[in-house]
Amino acid sequence: MNRRVLLLAATALGFGASSMALAQSLPPLEKKDSYTVGFAQMESNNPWRIAETKSFHDTAEACNWNLIATDAAGSAAKQVADVDSMIAQGIDVLFLPPREEKPLIPAVKKARAAGIPTFLVDRSVDPAAARPGEDFVAFLGSDFIDQGRRVAEWTIENFKGDKGIIVQLEGTTGSSPANDRKKGFDDAIAADDRFEIVASQTGDFARDLGRQVMETLLQAHPDVNIVYAHNDEMAIGAIQALELAGRKPGDDVLVVSIDGTRDALQAIIDGKMGVTVESSPFFGPLACEVMNRYADGEEIEHWVQVQDRIFTQGNAADHIDEAY
Repeated sequence: MNRRVLLLAATALGFGASSMALAQSLPPLEKKDSYTVGFAQMESNNPWRIAETKSFHDTAEACNWNLIATDAAGSAAKQVADVDSMIAQGIDVLFLPPREEKPLIPAVKKARAAGIPTFLVDRSVDPAAARPGEDFVAFLGSDFIDQGRRVAEWTIENFKGDKGIIVQLEGTTGSSPANDRKKGFDDAIAADDRFEIVASQTGDFARDLGRQVMETLLQAHPDVNIVYAHNDEMAIGAIQALELAGRKPGDDVLVVSIDGTRDALQAIIDGKMGVTVESSPFFGPLACEVMNRYADGEEIEHWVQVQDRIFTQGNAADHIDEAY
């Protein structure tokens, strides 16, 4: 069981006997027709983040929100400042995708101290320093460890060679998806001694940086035949680097990833990528539903878990029209 799940479980057990008292210690949310909602986006440099922000804007109209949305442009410090500004503007609720696990903890605690119910979206914070049900209401998102594990299991089952030489492109250093997608993959792939991870380096979830990192790693490890990217943007960048180096993604190099973007599904259809595990960015409707449940006085589970699909050659064409 992973660190985050253990700590969440411990939180649930520790407060189980007094869950009602704990719920009452969280900032309340008055039931009313319209809310001023803050959404502090971390960046807008890739299709996933753009789709997530659009989902919140689309939901604002449907859910009757006055939405205050910001973009931290990849800076944890600016994201903290954005939350401070929202608090000063008197938001009723905060939805926060923390760029990194530790630097956003002060923002979470400031919102809690200001009496603003906070929901972490798509990424969490260090559960040893800020706890659901106490410092924030809940985490809305996927099981990142499970995503990495599923990619590894698919790779083990579908790799046809005798020896898998793996390069791993990690996401943003210190972020919960990067930490957990690495752990899930590494632990599962270690069960099969055919595979070896020869390099693991951050590409910051960015396509161009993923391409640059892949170009460098190819020089050091020309025999690589598997690339595991923590997101589709880096996977697409890696495919570009491989092709520029004269390699054939999908033929002599297996590329596997996470997210489920349109470009990734097209790459699967084209035979250049093997698999991508879904990590949906469409959090707006779920945010509206959970917020309304909280306003109704319901006790919200500490982890509102999103169920993720898996896309391969067998179903990518069926789902590409719904991808972002």
